[in-house]
Amino acid sequence: MPDLPHTKLLARKISDFCRLRVDPALPPRDSTRIKEFLLCLIAQSQTPPRKVRGYDWDEIALQCGLDRDVLRGARAVIEPAFDAIVRNTKNPTNRPSAKIRTTEDSKPRPRRGRPPRQPVEKPSAAAHIDATDRSERQPATNRRKPGIKPRAIEEFPTPLFDDWLDPPTFREALELHMRRHGDSYWHLHRAVVRDDEKFDHSTIRHWLQGTKAPRSVASMEVLGRVERRYRLPAGYFKAKLPHQTRSTSGYVLDDIAPAERRRLAWHLPDDFNTRPRQEQEEILEWVQRVIIRGSTDYRRFQAAAMKQRYAIRFPGIAYGQSDAADCHRNKYEEQDEDSTSFTDPDLRSGVIDAPPVLAMEMAELIRFKTATLTAFGLQRNGVWGEETASQKVEHLGLMFGALAAHPRGPVRGYGVPLQHLTFGLLVFPSIWDWYVQWRERRRGFYTAWEVDMLRISLALTRRETGWLRQHPRLGSRLRPIEGLITQADIDRACADWDDACDVYFKHASSRAREIQRVARVHRDPFEPIMPVLEAESPVGEYRKITEEILRLMPDERLYRRPAAEAARSFLMLRFGLHLGLRQKNLRQLMVCERGKLPRSERQLADMKRGEIRWSERDNGWEVLIPSVAFKNANSSYFGSKPFRLILPDLGGLYDHIEAYIDRHRRVLLGGAEDPGTFFVKTVKTTSKDASYDQNTFYEAWRLTIQRYGIYNPYTGRGAIPGLLPHGPHNVRDVLATHILKQTGSYEQASYAIQDTPDMVAHHYGRFLPQDKAALAARILNQVWEAA
Repeated sequence: MPDLPHTKLLARKISDFCRLRVDPALPPRDSTRIKEFLLCLIAQSQTPPRKVRGYDWDEIALQCGLDRDVLRGARAVIEPAFDAIVRNTKNPTNRPSAKIRTTEDSKPRPRRGRPPRQPVEKPSAAAHIDATDRSERQPATNRRKPGIKPRAIEEFPTPLFDDWLDPPTFREALELHMRRHGDSYWHLHRAVVRDDEKFDHSTIRHWLQGTKAPRSVASMEVLGRVERRYRLPAGYFKAKLPHQTRSTSGYVLDDIAPAERRRLAWHLPDDFNTRPRQEQEEILEWVQRVIIRGSTDYRRFQAAAMKQRYAIRFPGIAYGQSDAADCHRNKYEEQDEDSTSFTDPDLRSGVIDAPPVLAMEMAELIRFKTATLTAFGLQRNGVWGEETASQKVEHLGLMFGALAAHPRGPVRGYGVPLQHLTFGLLVFPSIWDWYVQWRERRRGFYTAWEVDMLRISLALTRRETGWLRQHPRLGSRLRPIEGLITQADIDRACADWDDACDVYFKHASSRAREIQRVARVHRDPFEPIMPVLEAESPVGEYRKITEEILRLMPDERLYRRPAAEAARSFLMLRFGLHLGLRQKNLRQLMVCERGKLPRSERQLADMKRGEIRWSERDNGWEVLIPSVAFKNANSSYFGSKPFRLILPDLGGLYDHIEAYIDRHRRVLLGGAEDPGTFFVKTVKTTSKDASYDQNTFYEAWRLTIQRYGIYNPYTGRGAIPGLLPHGPHNVRDVLATHILKQTGSYEQASYAIQDTPDMVAHHYGRFLPQDKAALAARILNQVWEAA
């Protein structure tokens, strides 16, 4: 077989075609012979036997040693493979020769149906001048082909000059080096493109004009040959492309769905098609495991659990993500609002609408916990915010969904009829014992999630303020459940509802302590960013991602939207590193353009949002967020005062902010309605809403980490080896850990993430002992340095 990339690629495609199409249609022996025949045609650069119309199936059957009737019956399956071989096979005798034609080669061919012309005798040397003078009047049949004689092709041409300045753009660099070596685009095409390749010479002309840039796998290969011809470093031209974040096209990924193919293309090397099959599979496995999915045990558990859908949804109760089925929460989503909230992979798995009675009870509970004033005759302790209410609706929906799921299905639920589901069930210890043990069987161990659920039940049954305790009428809707609740249990609870709540409260308090003692951490929030946290300067390590974004920033003059998206990604990470805000506060940050009147603090408090505006007093960009906009608004950190910070003009931050507000943000909106937030989505035909929600903002951050943060050894892109995909909440871990490493002070670390020292000490107890020892040694060593 010729050792050519396109021949190897064709042979591999034909082998895959036979495996997927021919093998199911023919017996194994016959399909093997067909495959061998096809590969033999490719190896010998031959085409299949043909008749006047179509292929000669009798001859093909004879050469393959197959029955003609069997082959004719399967010809509709085999014919596309023959067509592919015909399209990709060129007869070497018909290929244009790379040699310069001689006088003998330039003789005209005789026309069909006419006798050939008699050869004219070659004129003598004495008559040469005469013949030359008469050449225009009397054409000679043996003279050279008109035009300039093609220049001989040199593998490494000698440059015409050695002193040159490196141009910044791809087009200028290509034009300079072609001029240095005296190459026209036509001659360069002849020098670097083989005769059997379908690469048009006009492509190089478009590169020189700046109307096109290399993007396909074939273009990247030709670009590498140009670098080799001019003896330039590998990747010299690619580093100057105007849109380096654009994925290369033309990868052979026939067995992968188009959506996943688009995600993979950005992370594959340019020479992926020419690498051995085993190495290709190794690259695909690494990209899917590390970049696309992430490689932690918890994410693998999530991926499996997501396939089992059982939660009950409450469509009539809208609190952001309160509808578990309609919530498009990413399956890898992390604890993004507070480290005391516990996410679960089943949160988006709701497939059953709640029955009317259960939906009405849920609506009453939400109204009780979110109303500004408590209803007459009821008491409560604390109020749920929008995010908390959404979370509780989802978690309780999961519990009712597990009770209703079929016991012999994949979920292994209990099979309680939907019409028997009611909040009155939550006062029975047997219901909660079954649920927490069911979750332990699914996961393999207890986690803090079960403790959090038991604490919800404790709040519902607490004396005087518990919602369940204040609604004894819920007992009238109870029905016996075999193995869990008997009619005697129901009668006893209805006779003395307060006593039933007291019994459960005591039981749940004990259960929560028992589970908390044996609970294990399944989802390690620090695992995706461990290479950053282990660095001497975590913020400095994470900053490398922002520098990688700037390095690969597309040319705004040619690619406005990709440049705007890169600017948005850069500012997301920079704002996260400077402000340490939770995802909600960051994505809801409003913007006031320079020179316009900013919103008042009262307006922002009513909106529960912050704003970035220009401060004339401080001559800088100011971020002002009222305390009521924060999740921990009652924390001692705020003291009822707003959060206010002047962003530092470091690393050209102000230039990027102003460019984003003036130009990039308008490009992202694309004429859609402006939500007024600083960060806006890219508005496309399939999505007209430019505002981010919790899930889309998480996806935008995660995509930034996938493209710019994770170092890819096969492409050389990415900033940090060992990093894994993560969301915006992890940047708070980076800030807190950085300050702890530098100062050892939980109090100073709490200032960076708007929290209290106790919370920082509780959640960042992993502060490494060797770092603490290093801090103490640094202070003690100053004595010796002074001496």
